[in-house]
This record gives sequence, C-alpha cells and structure tokens, in this order.
Amino acid sequence: MNVRDKNLVLSPRWLVTAVVTFLFGFSVMGYLAYRNAYEGPPVPREVRVTDGTVLYTGDDVIAGQQIFQKLGLMQYGTIFGHGAYLGPDFTAEYLHLSGEKQTGYLAGQGLSAADAAAKVRAEFRENSYLPESGQLTFSPARARAHAELIDYYRGWFGPLETQQGLKRPYLSDPEEIRKLTAYFSWAAWTSTAQRPGTEHSYTNNWPPDNLAGNRPTAGALLWSVLSLIALLCGTGATLFAFGRYDFLGWHAADQYSSKMETPEKVQLTPSQRTVAWYFLVVSGLFLLQGLLGGVNAHYHVEPAGFYGFSLENFLPYNLSRMWHVQLALFFVASSFLAMGIFLTPMIAGKEPPHQEKLALVLLGALVVVVVGSLAGEAMSLKGALSTGGPWFYVGSQGWEYLDLGRLWQILLTVGMLIWLVILVRGMRERLRGEHPGNMPWLFVYSAVSIPLFYAAGMLYGKTTHFNQIEFWRFWVVHLWVEDFLELFTTIMVAYVFMLIGVVRVRVATTIIYLDIILYSIGGVLGTMHHLYFSGQPEVHMAFGAFFSAMEVIPLLLLTYEAWKFMGLGAPTGTSMLSTTAEMFPHKWAVMFLIAVGFWNFLGAGVFGFLINLPIVSYYEIGTQWTANHGHGAMMGVYGMLSLGFFMFVARYFVPLDRASNRAMAIAFWCTNLGLACMLFLNLFPVGLLQLRKILATSYWEGRQPEFFADPMVRVFEWLRLPGDTLFIVGILPVVYLAVRMFLNRNRPRVM
Repeated sequence: MNVRDKNLVLSPRWLVTAVVTFLFGFSVMGYLAYRNAYEGPPVPREVRVTDGTVLYTGDDVIAGQQIFQKLGLMQYGTIFGHGAYLGPDFTAEYLHLSGEKQTGYLAGQGLSAADAAAKVRAEFRENSYLPESGQLTFSPARARAHAELIDYYRGWFGPLETQQGLKRPYLSDPEEIRKLTAYFSWAAWTSTAQRPGTEHSYTNNWPPDNLAGNRPTAGALLWSVLSLIALLCGTGATLFAFGRYDFLGWHAADQYSSKMETPEKVQLTPSQRTVAWYFLVVSGLFLLQGLLGGVNAHYHVEPAGFYGFSLENFLPYNLSRMWHVQLALFFVASSFLAMGIFLTPMIAGKEPPHQEKLALVLLGALVVVVVGSLAGEAMSLKGALSTGGPWFYVGSQGWEYLDLGRLWQILLTVGMLIWLVILVRGMRERLRGEHPGNMPWLFVYSAVSIPLFYAAGMLYGKTTHFNQIEFWRFWVVHLWVEDFLELFTTIMVAYVFMLIGVVRVRVATTIIYLDIILYSIGGVLGTMHHLYFSGQPEVHMAFGAFFSAMEVIPLLLLTYEAWKFMGLGAPTGTSMLSTTAEMFPHKWAVMFLIAVGFWNFLGAGVFGFLINLPIVSYYEIGTQWTANHGHGAMMGVYGMLSLGFFMFVARYFVPLDRASNRAMAIAFWCTNLGLACMLFLNLFPVGLLQLRKILATSYWEGRQPEFFADPMVRVFEWLRLPGDTLFIVGILPVVYLAVRMFLNRNRPRVM
C-alpha cells in the first residue's frame, strides 16, 4: 500500500472530467446563491393596516423567528414544510386559519360566502409590499384575523395543564406570543403574495390551499416531467457506458490473496489503539440515539405521556427529537473520524510520532461538544436561557440538523480541522512523489471537504431570515452529508477492499472517479430539491428537479453491480452471504457495506425519488414519507456505513471467536430487519394515508396532529413497536463489542 506512483493510475481524461464537472456544479451554485440573496422574499420594515395602524415590524418578525428557534419549534412542527412531522406546519396553519377568519368577517359584512371567499383569495394574491418604503399593507379583514390569531396562539402555547394532546412550550409573555405570531404571518404572506414578474407566490404557491387560491404552478409540473426524462436518458447513457467499457464497476482481483496479515497478527500503531476509545463513545451515542427514537415513536401513539408516565414534563417531544437527530449526526461523524484515523497508517505504511496524542485531544474535544451541545439545547428549550441571553451561541440555534449552538458548531469544526491535521500529518510521507490525481491525494482532498462544507452552516447569523438560512443549511444537510461524506465513504471503502486484497488499485481508483463525476453532475445541483417552496426563485426548482433526478443514476448502478460487490472476498461463484467469518475475517464488515448498497438504492434512491418530483413534493413535503426517506437514507446508508467501519476495526481488537462472530451477526440482522419494519410497517403506510388525506381535504388538515388519532393510523403507529424493539436489540451487541475492543486495546500482536 505504500508504493508510490508518480504517474496517474488512470487516463488524465478522468481527472479532467472530474474537475470540470465539479467546477460546473459549484459555479451554478454560486449563481443560485446570488439569485437567492437578491430575489428572496423581503422582510418588510413594518406591516400596516390601510388606516395606518402598525400591526408589527420587521424587527418583530426576526424576534419571532428567534423565539421559534430558541424553543425548538422546528423539532415540534414544520415551517415552510421543513422540520418535525408530528406537529402542524405553522405556515399552512396560520394561512388557513387566517383565510377562514377573513371569510367569516367579510360574510358578516354582508358579502355572500362565494364573494367573501373570492375577495380573500384576491387579497392573498395581491403583493402590497413597497420596496421603496419597506411597508406592507394589510386589509382590515386580514388585520382582524391576525389579531384573533394572536389570541389563538396565546391559548395554544398556554399553561401545560390547559393543553390537549402533544404538549407545546408554555409562553407566558404576551410580547413573545405577538412576535411569534408576526413570524407566522410573514411566512404565510410569502406563500400567497405574487412574486414580482411572475404569476405565482414567493414559495411557488405552496402550501396547497383552496381558500388561499394556492395551486401547483406550471413549473412544478413541467420540471417534474423534464426530470423524469433526464433520469431515463441519464440511466440509458450510463448503462450503455457500463456495457461498452467492462473496466467500469467493482471487479474482484483475479485471485483473492490478502496483502495484509490476518487482523490478529497486525501490529497496531498508537493512534490506531486510540480508536477503541472512539468506538466506545460511538456505541454509547448509538444506543442513546436508538432509545430516543423509540421515545419519539411512542409520542405518536401517546402524545400526552409514556405508558401513563408524564415523560413530557422531563423530556418533551421537541427535545427528544432534537437530541435524536443530533446524536445520529454525532454517532456517524465520530465513526467516520475514527475510521479515518485507523486507515491512515495502513495507507501510509507508517506513523509519525505523537499521533495518538492528537487523536486523544480530538476525542476529548468531541466529548465536550456532544455533552455541551446537548445540555445547551435542553437549557434553551426548557427556558433556562432567555431570548435576550446567549441561547444562539450555547443553547439551540433551532434549525433541524443544525440545532446545536454556534459555539459548539465552531468547536466541532475546529475538531474536524484537528482530525484533518492528523490525517495529513500521517499521509505526508506517503504523498511525496505521488501523482496528485491518485488515491492517496483523493483521500486527503475528500478529508479537506469534511470541515470545509460543514462550515457552510455558519454562513448565516442570528438575525438572518429563514429564506437565506435554508439555502446554507442545506449545504450541510445535503452537500456535506449526501455528497462529500459519500465521497469520503467511497474512498475509504475502496481502500478497505484494496487493503484486504480483493480489488486492484486501478479498479478502486476508477470507482472513486466515477463517484466524483456522477455526484458532481447530480448531487451538487440536486441540493436545490430541498428548496422548492422555501422562498427561492423558480430557477432553483428547475435545477433541483432536473439534477436531483440524476442522483438516482449512481444508486441504480448499485443494483447493476450488486452481485459483483457481494462476491468481493468470497470464493469464486459464491457471495458473502454463504461465506463464513473463518474463511473471510471481515465478513460482517462487508455485509454491512452490502446493506449500505441496499439501503442506498431503496432509502435514498427509490424513497428519495418518490418525494423529489416537484409535483409530488408540493403535496407530500413534511409528511411521514419525508421521514420514511430520512430514516432509509440516514440510518440505512450512513448508520450502516458506521457499523461497517466499526466491524472492520473490531476485528483488529477482538479475536475471531464464537461470541464476537455471533454478536456481529445479531447486530447485522437486527438493525437491518428492525429498520425494514420501521419503514414498511409504519412510516411508508402512514405517509401514504397522510398523502391521501391531504389530496382529499387540504394540506393544512393532513398536517394537523389530529390526523394521528385516526384509528387506522394508530394501528400502523403501534406496528412501529416491533421494528424499534428489534433495532434497539441490535445495538446491544455493538455496545458489547465496543467494550471488548476497549479492554483489548493494548493486546499484544499474535505471532
């Protein structure tokens, strides 16, 4: 592995194509960032009634958004369709209730029901914002409805003992209620006011609501059709290339002959031994994350408690969900950091002194960030940090996936930079004389992208409004997670297979470049599929729909390549399923990687494409189908990847005995079958029922918490229990193996 090659292993055309597609994708992203910055929905300086009375100001809107963030309401319900799925969508709720109240008021003034409804629709569509003065004008009917909604939310966020169903935070300050309602009002205004120069609203007429006159735009249908055409054409071209050029894809070496000693005979370096500490932390985070997932699921069937116990008083739904999401990211990120540290000496062939000290410093920093951020989030949501205090920095930023306070976000980025130093320091000798386009350099490039693109989540501030925040937030949620972690994963998996001698360097390098090119074409611009209805111009929908369809192509290739991949390391003509751990020590690591391929195709590919078409997303966003895709893609892909890395490293610490082999098998089958039960017995069927409800009634009604009280829905919600139980059972062997790894971290080499 430490043989240098001054020449590019592949044709230079691979490198040129990868660079060109990468630059193209990010050039367009820069253009879209510019369009978003200057064409997003404005926050008016003040909102007045036609008689001159000031309803609220732009400062009130931003203050209301900050209350929304501090209280973790995005982990209770959704705003513009993004957030948690058990509570309402606050944009759709305010819009619909405002329309009903306006219609009732106008009917009381003597208008017929039809005329009142028509007048309300016309007022919703009218954009009375004046850019010169920054003033927005509401009619008396709309102003009256707004005042009544302040009273509505005062009761809705009232004392806990007066609340019904899923408990909300208690807001005792009338000013906070007024400002929060102003934020909801602004969100609803952007969803109906006609964007200048177009025939639709700032949110492309989302949410669907007949009373407001919101229906799908022509663009939503057009770009859905064109994205299907793009998928078919791209798939055909890619399959033709695979048929024409037989060097593409995973090809096993002519004969399996490991270049490395068996795991128990490998002399681990000091930094590699520290990885046992990392995976002990990973297993703990994974267990806590799984238990919180069970708590969240139970809130769907018993929103006011936990088998009669008032859990919401100690662990309310928005906090348990926030921790559940954050722990998923921490658990995955920690395992990736550990795997990078473990692989570096194997790739480089040696280790510089004091690497283990840096690795332990990084581990300590990681623990501080995890504990500090979780504690800060609890303090923020529990009201220990006031709105005028440091909640944004040490509490909760309040945006899904980026809930941790800005201080912890900065420290996590610093931790990733320390990790990068560990990798570059370890690879420095290996990189000398190596062509910059070969695998060692690609390993370093992908490692650089991890802290770089996570830092994109800090390109907004405390007073930035939602539309701008969402653009940069999804650079983390999509670009960081779905593209650059995916690239780093591909490189690490390629190196693992090279290390154990089942693929050649040329095959591994080809796979990496193919991954870079395909994800640069589809994945980068496909980020915009998250932003169809968040206030971005329609061009974002066009690029998002067209290129997110391309993201499915590499996932389709997983099925095309599945049998060859399953045969890597197995005797000729067989697959890993029939191979024993005695024949192939890393069987369970490869089995988890096979599971990654399955879930990548199903969870990310099938379930992702199911909701990514604009015309489908228009009705579906924020429903259980979104959760279905999220669980299949996040846990199915990155969770299983983390467990695959765990099993690979475990073999170097834990001897191949009956207990360890059984633990790995139980972990594999229970986590995968448990996840399948969650999706097919709960999330997918409930999402289907919810979409049917929305199509039959309205988006607002399908997103109300009362939907989950439907008898049929409750049956499917209870069916979540077996899958959750099985999944949590599968985590226990991981904890057992992590403890054994930790106890064996100083084991002597077996001769």
